[in-house]
Amino acid sequence: MHFKTADLCDEHSEKIQILSPALISYGGKPKFYGQIVTLKLFEDNSLLRDILSDPGDGRVIVVDGGGSMRCALLGDMLASKAVQNGWSGLIINGCIRDSAEIHKMDIGIRALGTHPLKSVKKGIGEKNLPVNFACVEFRPGNYLYADEDGILVTQDSLLPS
Repeated sequence: MHFKTADLCDEHSEKIQILSPALISYGGKPKFYGQIVTLKLFEDNSLLRDILSDPGDGRVIVVDGGGSMRCALLGDMLASKAVQNGWSGLIINGCIRDSAEIHKMDIGIRALGTHPLKSVKKGIGEKNLPVNFACVEFRPGNYLYADEDGILVTQDSLLPS
């Protein structure tokens, strides 16, 4: 994985969206990229649990959790499932828990913060629709690049196949 978001910004400024620097890195992999799958949910991680059971094929899940700071949408069990099934990373507009364990896992995870309370399980949410947060519109099939300097989103892949 040879890219730097700063270089991608320099080379492709007309093609990229840059996230506002509000998300904290929690996973053990600070640099990750992949095609985007989107989820929209609120304080209910049932849909996230379902999608993490599918093969990730190096993709990135973008979860618009409405910016809720009242519970966690991801914990160590779901993060472990993401690693096992080949997901490259998760971007969560909400909180996670079990951050010490997640930090040891080979996956990229960015979230607003941590919260010890787990989410409810009512099965409410939507997937594969455009979501907006941190000054970016995330569309299913777009590409996300994250490293220590920031997070970028593009319509097309910027890396050679």
